[in-house]
Amino acid sequence: MDDILKMFKKAAKDAIEASDPTAIQFGEVISISPLKILVEQKKLLTIAQLVLTRNVKDYEIEMTVEHVTEEGNGPDTHTHEYKGKKKFTVHNALKTGDKVMLVKMQGGQKYIVWDKEVS
Repeated sequence: MDDILKMFKKAAKDAIEASDPTAIQFGEVISISPLKILVEQKKLLTIAQLVLTRNVKDYEIEMTVEHVTEEGNGPDTHTHEYKGKKKFTVHNALKTGDKVMLVKMQGGQKYIVWDKEVS
């Protein structure tokens, strides 16, 4: 009976591994234009295989601000209000040498570039 149970467990494990399930992997950006990421020092991925999240791209965000500028130190020192909705650019674009975390999508054809180490 134990042999049959072990056989079923092994068959289930083999079936899961054969389907190439989702997995977290790590890589390094080796080129920006064109984008190339070396995964675990053995597999080279190009932009066609990558899905970039906002964590690894430049993007704009709209924020509400309300404050007064600091007083200047020239002959015409003054302050003024700075408030309302303002657009800001968040600079998160990948750079050569960035260490990244990727999620291999099921089947292994595409990789989501999820995040990068803060340098």
